[in-house]
Amino acid sequence: MIKKLLVAFTIISLITIGSVGTYVTSYLNKTYDGDNMNFVVENGDTFGKINQRLFNQGLISNTRFFHYLAKYKKVMTKFKAGSYTIAKGSTMSDVLNTLVYGQANLTSITIPEGKNMYEVAKLLEAAGVTKEKDFLEIIQNREFISQFNISADSLEGYLYPETYRFVPNSTAKLVAKTMLDLFNKKTEQINFSHPFLDKHQVIILASMVEKETGAKTERPSIAGVFTNRLKKRMRLESDPTTIYGIWSRYAGNIKKSDLLEVTPYNTYKIPALPKGPISNPSLEAIQAVLSPENHEFLFFVSRNDGTHVFTKNYGEHVQAVDSFQKNSGARKGKSWRDLKQ
Repeated sequence: MIKKLLVAFTIISLITIGSVGTYVTSYLNKTYDGDNMNFVVENGDTFGKINQRLFNQGLISNTRFFHYLAKYKKVMTKFKAGSYTIAKGSTMSDVLNTLVYGQANLTSITIPEGKNMYEVAKLLEAAGVTKEKDFLEIIQNREFISQFNISADSLEGYLYPETYRFVPNSTAKLVAKTMLDLFNKKTEQINFSHPFLDKHQVIILASMVEKETGAKTERPSIAGVFTNRLKKRMRLESDPTTIYGIWSRYAGNIKKSDLLEVTPYNTYKIPALPKGPISNPSLEAIQAVLSPENHEFLFFVSRNDGTHVFTKNYGEHVQAVDSFQKNSGARKGKSWRDLKQ
């Protein structure tokens, strides 16, 4: 009798185990049958948040089984931040492998040379990389800046112009640090020794050089003019610095009243470098400041095509202004955008 009971119990147990196994397998093998969908793992997401979001979006059929699967594979803390494509027909195991071992979809963004931090912030938000407001806040956060031994009010000048690939909706702190790390890497071999400027002042002047010319070959010449003026204690009288000082209200045209307004960036009024960088310069602009062209020029005026006329005294400068700025024919149909680099 006992033997019969044991046999019966064994049969029932096997049937039960088989039923449970079939039940579990049915969930694990159930596929996501919607269209390919992007799923974002945010920085700092816990497994629980990821698990629930996957279920809410219909990408997995059971949170408990997904939890067991991740725990069994020992990957519950291995999820990487990023945007991932969950393909139609993916099983729970496929979804798990995609989020743990797959390649995140990255957003490519190019930061052009000479853009200031406000322009960079707008570009980042437009590309879906990070929020403009968050980026401007972090790069002007004194505590964050102090971590990099930079004595300045912002990271303006150190946001290296380059093409980057970021996870969509990255934190502003991560984006800023990535750009600053690249600046440090690109400049680590540069000797910033200068006869009368410290490293930060070199970056300030390089940011001015970058904004003043569309012709890359003119950078050493422009740097030479500013160097000569600084040596003579002359005002630098750079329109881009004045514009930066009124950036929040600048509408595209600089007025005489703007040139007369005293700001820490108006080099028509202050006999020194502006308070800080006005853009994020290229490596070439930095090198131009460190090795400026040796000449006697003190003035330059735009030819309206991205290049400039360089002159040694004020009289020659006035003649150049009359020829290229006050003469409407000299400006007609010309643009620095047409300049062949």
